Amino acid sequence: MTKDLDRRIRSVAIVGGGTAGWIAASVLARALPNTGCTFTVVESAEIGTVGVGEATIPPFVDLLGFLGIDLADFVRHTGATYKLGIKFLDWSRVGDAYWHPFGGFGAAINRRPFFHAWHKARAHGASLELSSFNLCAALGDQGRFQFPNPKVSGPASELKFALHFDAVLAARYLRAYAERLGVRRLERTVSGAVQRADGAIDALVFADGGRLAADLFIDCSGFRGLLIEETLKTGYLDWTSLLPCDRAVAMPTAHRGPRPPFTQAIAQRAGWRWSIPLQHRVGNGYVYSSADISDQAAMDELTAQAGSGLAEPRLLRFVTGRRKQFWTKNCVALGLASGFLEPLESTSIQLAINGVYNLLDHFPDRDFDPRNIAAYNTELSADMERVRDFIVLHYVLTARDDTPFWRRMRALTLPDALQDRLELYRSTGRVKPAPGELFTDLSWFYVFEGMGVRPRAHDPMMDVVAPQRLQSILAQLATETVQAVQGAPSHDSYFAPAVAA
Repeated sequence: MTKDLDRRIRSVAIVGGGTAGWIAASVLARALPNTGCTFTVVESAEIGTVGVGEATIPPFVDLLGFLGIDLADFVRHTGATYKLGIKFLDWSRVGDAYWHPFGGFGAAINRRPFFHAWHKARAHGASLELSSFNLCAALGDQGRFQFPNPKVSGPASELKFALHFDAVLAARYLRAYAERLGVRRLERTVSGAVQRADGAIDALVFADGGRLAADLFIDCSGFRGLLIEETLKTGYLDWTSLLPCDRAVAMPTAHRGPRPPFTQAIAQRAGWRWSIPLQHRVGNGYVYSSADISDQAAMDELTAQAGSGLAEPRLLRFVTGRRKQFWTKNCVALGLASGFLEPLESTSIQLAINGVYNLLDHFPDRDFDPRNIAAYNTELSADMERVRDFIVLHYVLTARDDTPFWRRMRALTLPDALQDRLELYRSTGRVKPAPGELFTDLSWFYVFEGMGVRPRAHDPMMDVVAPQRLQSILAQLATETVQAVQGAPSHDSYFAPAVAA
């Protein structure tokens, strides 16, 4: 029997603004119009945005499409630039570099992903460059950018991109968008919550003594986890044994040259450094292990390499891991309140987006069926653990032994699922991601290849293609990539001139 309409969720309270909070408000208000449900975001002016998640991956552009937001308008108001992938420097060895680009890679041959043809050609002595078969890498190496063109055949039709943006400006933009959809904003400081007899949250309590009741609460309060942890005592799974970096220092600098259309991840003595070009500045940060370098030494190292800051360096402390439950009773945690993975693959914002999308897939009524909640938690836990394993992969494949940090990372004991993936690839060159996994087989290939893992055998399905025929196909694909790059404008040409330091 259909439930009575009075069991529907009538009110949602989101604790914390920032990127995660306003994404949640925007998506829910867009997806649930004309339902009678009200949405309120409670944020305090005393709490700033962490702002380390300024780089995204292509699904963020899809989010803007879902929201009906004009891309050019968003770019203009958030200081955004375009991103074609991530370039990794000094990860395998000092001096080495590799790409994790977006977009297509070559073309399927005999119904097999192109990287299997790559393996066969390499086994037959071919010298191959990844940028010959991936347009994003080819454009990035030349500092160029173009939008996908679905009207043409070839690599330009499969091009994908993401954005770098100022997290504070993005939160402000999404706030204005959400408010136009009727989301209410309260500028108040939440000091705690009142619980019902069954343990669920009844109302938020403000520092001035006021209260706000709601049916569903979304915790976007950051590392603190004001509702999910301080109130509901959910518990936390600590993943420091796999990802020991526990601090970051972040600092903006002025541009010292053209703005590249990609994120840079540069390995350091005790972690890694990011460089994210925005229209008006460069976002820099050093993610590091405090067991291997002091805060001051990390700041000094960052300043020496990135240049003088436009603002004082900001120190962040974190414990890598996740809540034991993302959803407990009538509270769902999103963003940093749900857990933390270092932003090596620009997943922080995307994990929050995935959490909101999954909440829509499991949207409750006021009975809050525990089986529905359990299904949500199972899916989100698996997603986050797969992303964790993908990040760990970058570390454990290193050949570096120049510091204690890198020697320890090489010797990590891997989770069984990651060990199985690694051995499958080493044996056969195959990758078998789970359905719906955030990182596809192609992403795993890029890291394996970039870190120097070579499979012992290529896919036998490639043997139906004669070596000469394969050589001809590779040459044609490389030519198409070169032609697609020709005439593409510089990335900088899309924006006003940057101010040099």
